[in-house]
Amino acid sequence: MKFRPCIDIHNGKVKQIVGGSLKDEGNQAQENFVSEQDAAFYASLYKEKGLKGGHIILLNSADSEYFQATKAQAMLALGAYPGGLQIGGGVNPDNAADYLAAGASHVIVTSYVFRDGHISWKNLEKMVDAAGKEHLVLDLSCRKKEDAYYVVTDRWQKFTEEEVTLELMEKLGAYCDEFLIHAVDVEGKAKGIEVSLAKLLGEYNGHPVTYAGGVGSMEDIQTLKMAAGGKVDVTVGSALDLFGGTIPFEKLIGNL
Repeated sequence: MKFRPCIDIHNGKVKQIVGGSLKDEGNQAQENFVSEQDAAFYASLYKEKGLKGGHIILLNSADSEYFQATKAQAMLALGAYPGGLQIGGGVNPDNAADYLAAGASHVIVTSYVFRDGHISWKNLEKMVDAAGKEHLVLDLSCRKKEDAYYVVTDRWQKFTEEEVTLELMEKLGAYCDEFLIHAVDVEGKAKGIEVSLAKLLGEYNGHPVTYAGGVGSMEDIQTLKMAAGGKVDVTVGSALDLFGGTIPFEKLIGNL
């Protein structure tokens, strides 16, 4: 298990939000923390500490009045840590190459690939052509419905009919280099992880997988490690002292 840092950007500022509260209408989100530092500050810190494979997420839609400010922050972060960070949020074949050229190690995609409730294999192939499989992370961010987890798109607002299963991950693994999974129902709440999802992810034996959502303590990280058999990397956002939380950043990176 490795720690994967994050930089979430909304309305032009580095933030930590409650994932399930995000709404495109009015550019709204329930905020846990709004930083006075820019995205380059965090990228430089991660570079200094040798933390690779973290992700930048743009939380505004492309037609938002804040999108350009959010993108500008993301580009500052990529410039501060070339090759060290991945980027997601509105990524498509038209902009993937620009982000890679700006310093992203990978581009992260959900909504472009999952269209109208299902996987668009045509769009997935377009993404592979544009970015290269070795630079592509598929984000299977999901929410629970009944007893299963389903991929959600459009900044976690729309359910698809695609259930997160080992079979799905094995199929998609032929097209990507890594998986990122936000457990959206607990994202930003720092009140515990989705243990059943972690167990499922731990059964996958393919590409690197990063779990995000619900970590509120070092004990939660141990729970994730046990549930996933140590095979899944972890992102910690709102609970980290860098973002107003109680988990010391230095202690975390010293223990993982």
